[in-house]
Amino acid sequence: MDFEVLEEIKEIIRNAESVVFLGGAGVSTDSGIPDFRGSGGLYTEEDEGISPGEILTVRYMKKYPEEFYEYYKNNMVYTWAKPNEAHRVLARMEEDGKLSGVVTQNIDGLHQMAGSQNVIELHGTAKRNYCVDCGKEYSLDYVMESEGVPYCEECGGLVRPDVVMYNEALSAHALYEAEELIYNADVLIVGGTSLQVFPAAGLVDAYQGDNLIIINRDPTDFDNRARFVINESISDTLSAIYPND
Repeated sequence: MDFEVLEEIKEIIRNAESVVFLGGAGVSTDSGIPDFRGSGGLYTEEDEGISPGEILTVRYMKKYPEEFYEYYKNNMVYTWAKPNEAHRVLARMEEDGKLSGVVTQNIDGLHQMAGSQNVIELHGTAKRNYCVDCGKEYSLDYVMESEGVPYCEECGGLVRPDVVMYNEALSAHALYEAEELIYNADVLIVGGTSLQVFPAAGLVDAYQGDNLIIINRDPTDFDNRARFVINESISDTLSAIYPND
């Protein structure tokens, strides 16, 4: 990264009262979780002729629960994954009172594992699960350790992950909170996302400031709005702009 650009970004963050981070799958790739929408990613492949967009739906889950959970457990959940440097830097920024919150499209819970407190999960989280009939909540371990399909111990109903599947709307409450957080930010850092998935990508429009920083290996459609565009590793970049002095 250019030294002058690095120093300018560091100065902007030092002087900011409210920094917000909006992130996607690229934040977790250094933890070994694939970028599903990237070249060769999960969302570009098919499973026995069926696309992920067909499998990861409520309709498919209810009609073919065995096939759904076999796919979900093998492709969408990474219980062994640990936070990487990007997660740790963001948690440290919040602890220092510099970061107001994280808005994430990820369902892996790694931000919280790293220590972040104010995390808005736009697409839900695999860590929470609940019975579709009685609402009883279950842990991720319960789902993963169930043989085949997880069923409710109370009523026998299907237990589903608290994640936003295809054709489901995002939580209106989560969107409102994210918009408020970003609207009031001095600095918005967007990292590890192609900004192609709406309505999450549209949250950039809520930002009113002049310090939009985009960190992504590939170009995005929002690059022309940014003050700084950095096409490098999200972990390396965050470590550079907010070093652990």
